[in-house]
Amino acid sequence: MAGYGDFGSSLRDLPRLRATRRGRVSSWDTSGGNQDNVRVMPGETRLLADITGPGVITHIWCTVALDHVGEPVELEADYLRRLVLRITWDDQPHPAVLVPLGDFFGVGHAHSVNFSSAPLQMSPQDGKGFNCWFAMPFAGRARVELVSEMSVKPVTFYFYVDYESYGEADPELAYFHAQWRRQNPTDGVPQGDQTNEEFLFGGHNTDGAGNFVMLEAEGRGHYVGTVLNVHNLRETTEWNWYGEGDDMFFIDGEPWPPRLHGTGTEDYFNTAWCPNQEFHGPYHGITMPGGENWSGQVSYYRFHIEDPIVFDRSIKATIEHGHANKRSDDVSSTAYWYQTLPALPVTLAPVEERIPRPL
Repeated sequence: MAGYGDFGSSLRDLPRLRATRRGRVSSWDTSGGNQDNVRVMPGETRLLADITGPGVITHIWCTVALDHVGEPVELEADYLRRLVLRITWDDQPHPAVLVPLGDFFGVGHAHSVNFSSAPLQMSPQDGKGFNCWFAMPFAGRARVELVSEMSVKPVTFYFYVDYESYGEADPELAYFHAQWRRQNPTDGVPQGDQTNEEFLFGGHNTDGAGNFVMLEAEGRGHYVGTVLNVHNLRETTEWNWYGEGDDMFFIDGEPWPPRLHGTGTEDYFNTAWCPNQEFHGPYHGITMPGGENWSGQVSYYRFHIEDPIVFDRSIKATIEHGHANKRSDDVSSTAYWYQTLPALPVTLAPVEERIPRPL
């Protein structure tokens, strides 16, 4: 078997002959029956795949059902924040992926919706078929685990982990990482006697110090995207747009203003003019547009597949919460990136700090 290869995944490259070996770990019923799932109990960590390298995970599919076990349907209905996907590369002491299950697959607030992007998709019925096509190379070992932080209810979990094995590791390949963060609420300012227009559009941010941080990493690599979730907490009958937050990417310790400085939340996510419509494209979209007057829960994605943001030593990916960080909303994100090992530890907030607010 050859190495990773220099072919791509486009339709034009499909005819190229390849010297890799496909493999799959799944939840199939080894008795030959139809119980093609695993039952994960509250507090249990279930090993899904333990693969020896060199290799690359090419695709992950899964779906999950909440067992009611005589309890009310609404109890622990936020299970997509209570279940955690954990992936560890090459016996590192810390995982590289540690993200609530629903957030990892592209939608926040413990929701699933039908949407389709290039690397992540939630497929019918009602977005309950989760798919990831981010390539995840590894030299020695890949461990994929599902961590249940449910308190009461078991879950029934179906999965595929598709991978390729090859003969030698490529030192030019970085390792896939993903991390979830939340600020609930963000550190805004009171409106006071400001008019609505002054509160939403006035003021100045000349250092980026109070921005919401989507990612902070050290090493060499490239950032490839974010899912950003906002729960609009401002109660008003006035115009209540939650955006206007400029994205700011600080590369390799550069001072403010960074060379990657954007113009507003909706602009970074490649939309425009305070959107309130659902949209999903290959690299950007709005899976949850919120309610009337931009109320309630919102979820965006932006993937840098064609335009990754490269860093040699470090990256700090940030975005304002409202113009000049004036807004106090519930903001969370999942950042995706590749980098060399070792990396800073990927951490995750305790389950009680991940639970979505009620609408």
